Amino acid sequence: MEDKLGIYISFFAYMAALLVIGGYFYKISKSGISSYFLGGREMGPWVTALSAQASDMSAWLFMSLPAAAYLFGYQACWIAIGLIIGTYLNWKIVARRIRNFSYCFGDSITIPEYLQKRFQTNSPAIRFICSAIVLIFFLLYVASGFSAESKLFEELFGLNYRTALFISALTVLIYTFLGGFRAVCWTDAFQSLIQFFTIIIVPIILFGKISDAGISQVISGEFIFGTFFSSQTDNFMGEIVSGLGWGLGYFGMPHILVRFMAIRSADDIRRSRIIAMAWVSISLCAAVAIGILGKAYLSSQGFVYENQAAAERIYLHFASELFYSWMSGILLSGILAAVMSTVSAQLLVVGSAMVNDLYMAIRKNTSEKKSVLLSRVSIFIVTGIAILLAWFPESTVMGFVSYAWAGFGATFSPVILLSILWKRLTLSGALAGMVLGGISVILWESVDLYSITGYSPIVPCFIFSTIVVIAVSLWDKKPSADVTECFDKASKM
Repeated sequence: MEDKLGIYISFFAYMAALLVIGGYFYKISKSGISSYFLGGREMGPWVTALSAQASDMSAWLFMSLPAAAYLFGYQACWIAIGLIIGTYLNWKIVARRIRNFSYCFGDSITIPEYLQKRFQTNSPAIRFICSAIVLIFFLLYVASGFSAESKLFEELFGLNYRTALFISALTVLIYTFLGGFRAVCWTDAFQSLIQFFTIIIVPIILFGKISDAGISQVISGEFIFGTFFSSQTDNFMGEIVSGLGWGLGYFGMPHILVRFMAIRSADDIRRSRIIAMAWVSISLCAAVAIGILGKAYLSSQGFVYENQAAAERIYLHFASELFYSWMSGILLSGILAAVMSTVSAQLLVVGSAMVNDLYMAIRKNTSEKKSVLLSRVSIFIVTGIAILLAWFPESTVMGFVSYAWAGFGATFSPVILLSILWKRLTLSGALAGMVLGGISVILWESVDLYSITGYSPIVPCFIFSTIVVIAVSLWDKKPSADVTECFDKASKM
């Protein structure tokens, strides 16, 4: 009981800190939907960078990537490499431009609103389609967070999985409701520091616990090259392409893009990029190390995780077994930080899409006070649906996240990239690419084309969507002079 008491004290102290931050920003937050969803474009470089990466790296960082490394060795590095490259390109190519373009095109506060104003159309079609995409794929992403947090509470408190599921959903809802975007960004910045510390301390301690024979095996050339350059499915190229392809998803992640839109000045982005790259590179390497070192350590004890669902508990195992009780509480808080930072950001995007891009597109005279209230109601409803998706304990975080990542990568990524880089992009091209890209991902997963082709959906569906966007845009008539003029203005900012 004494061991558990230390865990509970440090764990609940962390949760109390989150509520204090959320409550503070609820008290000082400005009224209005722009402040609630975009923080008034007042985020500094440190908060922007840390909150972007915290909302990016969900519990997937603590559970799914270490599990993949445990099961497949250094082959999991291809995913990490793809994400590092994708993070850099997102900050380098997209961040400054999306901030300037969203401001120039009508001071847009959401991605669907930005795209409608980017094409200067009165038709709400693109906002409706974008909102549908956000709802479909973020439901899966939110479900992954609830599944991860439920497994954490199950492990920590001995709760039934479904009881833990309701509690985990409630903890996220409370502080998401409190202060909106500003509160979420500041809590994310705080939580990113917790995530960073907890993800790197575990492999360091593990390294000291492994025998000399285990260390030799981990660093042997045969093991490194045998797993880094081979595939358990006899599809070496497919595994590399699928792993690197994770980086393509970044360009279309609404909860990350709105961080770029909210930064107070485009001149702060370079500093944010440096901070973000240091954070993500070290964190991803540490996550892979947990899986590889963990396998060597557990193998010496005759313990084996047989599949992805079981191996996703490897971080929980070490955080509980290798540290003093109060320290275990802090390390387990890392998973909670990852879940809450990501899910809260995603729920805000869903709320903004449902209200700002659907309801207010039809009822334009809705008051801002009512809009914020309706967004909170929509967040509550989405949370309920996500609970149902995460209802089964055997569901894996990796399964949910990879599906959602591919969905956004094939729908939003090509359109966002071309909207800031290509003047010739048209509304018809964007609509066709998003719809067909989303359908292709759903079909790929439904038919299980991964088993047939050896490729996960994100790369082929991204390429297919990009070709459709470009082909339809070239077939369509050129954009109006007003659109090209605004494009040139934003490009020169």
